[in-house]
Amino acid sequence: MKFSTIKVNGLDVFYRESGDNSKPTFLLLHGFPTASHMFRNLMPMLENDFHVIAPDFIGFGQSAAPEHTKFNYTFANLTNYVDGFLDAMGIDKFYLYVFDYGAPIGFNIATKYPERILGIVSQNGNIYQEGLGKKWEGRKDYWQNPTPELRESYKSAFQPATIKGQYTGGEKEGSVSPDGYTLDIHYTESPDYAERQSDLIFDYQSNVANYPKYQKYVKDYQPEIIAAWGKNDPSFVYQGAQAFAKNDKNAEVHLLDGGHFVLETHWQEIGQLILNKWAK
Repeated sequence: MKFSTIKVNGLDVFYRESGDNSKPTFLLLHGFPTASHMFRNLMPMLENDFHVIAPDFIGFGQSAAPEHTKFNYTFANLTNYVDGFLDAMGIDKFYLYVFDYGAPIGFNIATKYPERILGIVSQNGNIYQEGLGKKWEGRKDYWQNPTPELRESYKSAFQPATIKGQYTGGEKEGSVSPDGYTLDIHYTESPDYAERQSDLIFDYQSNVANYPKYQKYVKDYQPEIIAAWGKNDPSFVYQGAQAFAKNDKNAEVHLLDGGHFVLETHWQEIGQLILNKWAK
């Protein structure tokens, strides 16, 4: 395993990398509130068969985190930096693993460069209205009427108890290691964290608006997709996984007995699904 940074548009992007770069690349895109460390168990399982690489988005993990007044924290802009990261690393064709926030970023890239995508794993990475849990109803009201009071109220998403609950919710008691959520809680203590993340909560509406574009890509290109979903996730409900199959004859759906961070407890199962499908 290698840990390094590379300059993208003048900012440091941190990444984890393992495997032989002569083999097919697997690009792993994390979500909120985590970073590339969410793949710490999966990467060793894939490294014998793939060149595996996982960057931290700008504003997350170990990557640069400019103040929200000096950087445009939108999903389109985060996509630009992942796109620039791929260019800087010389990565052309690749498999794509998307989770949570990584889904709109990954599908932004897939719709822009469909010929570069070898296959997709969506782990609680939603692109369908039916995959939005009940909490999103309140956020739609916020998007339509973005008062300072509502912006402040959504900062509860960054509280330690909320983050721990995202990991442990829907999982068997005692099955989730504290490593992941403890590090994520630490990252919330960085300067300006709540403000930059609040910008992204507000901008998530752009992803919902793009769902038809993402779905058209799936319908038109019929990529091989593994939808491996924690079926107990209240944020992105399992109907979002099932929706892939109605648009794509090459999609397979696996509903796992876990929550939003199902990779924490089912990484071996998800890794084996990947190896069974794509390892040579």
